[in-house]
Amino acid sequence: MSISSYIKEIGRGKRGARDLSREQAADLMAQLLDGQISALEIGAFCIAMRVKGESPEELAGFLDAVQPRLALVSTGGAPTVVIPAYNGARKLPALVPLLALLLAREGVAVLVHGSLSEVNADARVTSESVLRELGIDPLAQPGPVAAGQVAYAPTAVLSPALDALLQVRRTLALRNSAHSLVKLMNPVQGPALILTSYTHREYIEPMGHTLRLVGHAGLILRGTEGEPVADPRRTPRMDAVIGQDLLCVDEGETGSLAKLDELPTDVSAASTARYTRAVLAGELPLPEPIARQLRHVLALLPRLAQS
Repeated sequence: MSISSYIKEIGRGKRGARDLSREQAADLMAQLLDGQISALEIGAFCIAMRVKGESPEELAGFLDAVQPRLALVSTGGAPTVVIPAYNGARKLPALVPLLALLLAREGVAVLVHGSLSEVNADARVTSESVLRELGIDPLAQPGPVAAGQVAYAPTAVLSPALDALLQVRRTLALRNSAHSLVKLMNPVQGPALILTSYTHREYIEPMGHTLRLVGHAGLILRGTEGEPVADPRRTPRMDAVIGQDLLCVDEGETGSLAKLDELPTDVSAASTARYTRAVLAGELPLPEPIARQLRHVLALLPRLAQS
């Protein structure tokens, strides 16, 4: 098969391109994930969508195709939080594992998933590497995650085809639509609260619209170096999607970034794991922005169950 008719619509440049319908987007992504199109067409799709940008309806259609092709993780009906961790850290410690373990301590089942597709991947410390230091190895296959447990699933375990699309970045040196999809998908059986992040504030509404279109719940914030965990130096704005509601749950803070002497300057996986253990043991204070994010997540989970 061919997606040339779709590329003709989306590949006309920033001003001339037209959005696909949700159904067209689902068909395009299904063909791509099922290996029915050529490498040349994949590259054309990635560049065209990068120039045009995805509409919420297109993202919803892409997710419609992704969802039934995921190897889903079971959580046995426990309150579940999904954390996509795809960026890694360079300047600050990678604190997604700290947030995940704090949630697990409250009886939440937590699935972290990720795949680093940076061209210069060695320059970043990943959540996967910190979790390994903390004794949590990646899943080799989608296994159950119990209440009070943290699991890490590489994207290749959830969907090899989706991971392959992410890795196109290593060839083109540009993000593509897969990087948006993995931030919004739900890879567990049953409802979950997805923690997701943006780089620019104008993305709040489109991301919220997409989550509402596909029926996923989420907490949206400006993450730390692209990871969906609050910057420990200043609380970001946080918005939540529950049902068809998009509401601000925290206005965040303005002003200068705080200086936290407790944060390690060595952001290696081993150093970050030591810091994480110290915070969990009460030997170092939990940064207030992360404490606030934790409280918001725990307050949203009962509402997720009710909805």
